[in-house]
Amino acid sequence: MGGFFGSVSKADCVADVFYGTDYHSHLGTKRGGLAFFSSETGFQRAIHSLEDGYFRNKFENDIAGFKGNIGIGVISDTEAQPILVTSHIGKYAVATVSKIVNIDELEKRFLKQRKVFSETSQGGVNPTELVAMLIAEGEDIVSGIENVFEQVKGSCSMLILTEDGIIAARDKLGRTPVIIGKKEGAYAASFETCSFSNLNFEVEKYLGSGEIVKITPDGYMQLRKPNDKMQICAFLWVYFGYPPSFYEGINVDECRYNCGAALARHDTTEADFVAGIPDSGMGHALGYSNERKIPLKRPYSKYTPTWPRSFMPQSQHMRDLVAKMKLIPNTALINGKRGIFLDDSIVRGTQLKDNVRDLYAAGIKEVHMRIACPPLTYPCEFLNFSRSSSPLDLASRKAVKQLKGMDDVDMADYSDADNGKYKEMVDTIRINMGLTTLHYQRLADLVTAIGLPKEKICTHCWDGSSYF
Repeated sequence: MGGFFGSVSKADCVADVFYGTDYHSHLGTKRGGLAFFSSETGFQRAIHSLEDGYFRNKFENDIAGFKGNIGIGVISDTEAQPILVTSHIGKYAVATVSKIVNIDELEKRFLKQRKVFSETSQGGVNPTELVAMLIAEGEDIVSGIENVFEQVKGSCSMLILTEDGIIAARDKLGRTPVIIGKKEGAYAASFETCSFSNLNFEVEKYLGSGEIVKITPDGYMQLRKPNDKMQICAFLWVYFGYPPSFYEGINVDECRYNCGAALARHDTTEADFVAGIPDSGMGHALGYSNERKIPLKRPYSKYTPTWPRSFMPQSQHMRDLVAKMKLIPNTALINGKRGIFLDDSIVRGTQLKDNVRDLYAAGIKEVHMRIACPPLTYPCEFLNFSRSSSPLDLASRKAVKQLKGMDDVDMADYSDADNGKYKEMVDTIRINMGLTTLHYQRLADLVTAIGLPKEKICTHCWDGSSYF
């Protein structure tokens, strides 16, 4: 996916933007970028690949030469950004967190108008450049952003760096967050609130769906009122978000604790310990362990000094290898024991299957897997979540194909936890993964754990219910 951070200050903001952006490193793996404006030097920008290093290392030399009281930074899973633009509206830099489902259609429209794309992303059009071109079709920046909302299918939140401030705009259905922070002499806009505390910002405002604000050193001004409907991604709490962060005023780790506790209330399985699959499974495991009074242990240790990311290598083979290398089993806690393991989700199941094999090799007696969300039965249309090239990559779809012998199956019955077909699918996944037992979270319990009304949460990947 990706995340961004921007700040407008009465003093130099380079350090705040550098560190604030770095706190989004868990959201992106491919590219990082910074852009600043100074009345003395104008716009300044740097973009680096993060595939062979960390954001901090890549930008340490750049920030020594940057200056300005307005700046934005972004870390992305895909394209190089921010994009610098000169148009009839003026000169500005754009950073986005987006998934443009109809990017091919929009590309053809622009090419038919004889427009030129100068940036590329993974062999195609750079989505952020396309967004910048859509903004430039407006009479002003606000109407240009509204044009993005009208034209883009998928999701798009953005920060726009101008000569006199930052324009922050949240996705039209609020699928991804934008939060305003405040401290003495400065304001900030961020995807993650965890970027605020160590920089002395406090949460000032959660932007609503489609809301647009302009931020200056003296405050912020609403340029567009929020829409009535919201479809914020539930996976922000289950998986994407960093534990100290808040979305819609709801803490990530508290939600994960609630998810684990909900799973525990439906479970009577006997076990010697509870464990979380590092890292996002830890919060879920805490809730489960405390609810059932089964000891929380750490049968796996994550070796982070040299294996921080399992998804950086280009090939799936290398990603699987790195995922295996970074988790070290502790046989003293595993051998002869029965373990209940908590994880955020099962996407393809490749890594889980390997982990289970390693657990049995280390002498475990029983492996009981508890998943903090329902089975993923529909591909995500709105964020770059699953990294699967096809719906058939999903563990649930593979299981249904085994059961039905065909690819094209209506998944409605398999998304209903009270349906016999659902139970057959889950048991097939269990067998495929080599698990003793497998239980998924019920959707109603997940919604309760988050604490927002169901209609305000995107649950598409579990029930196919969301919309553009």
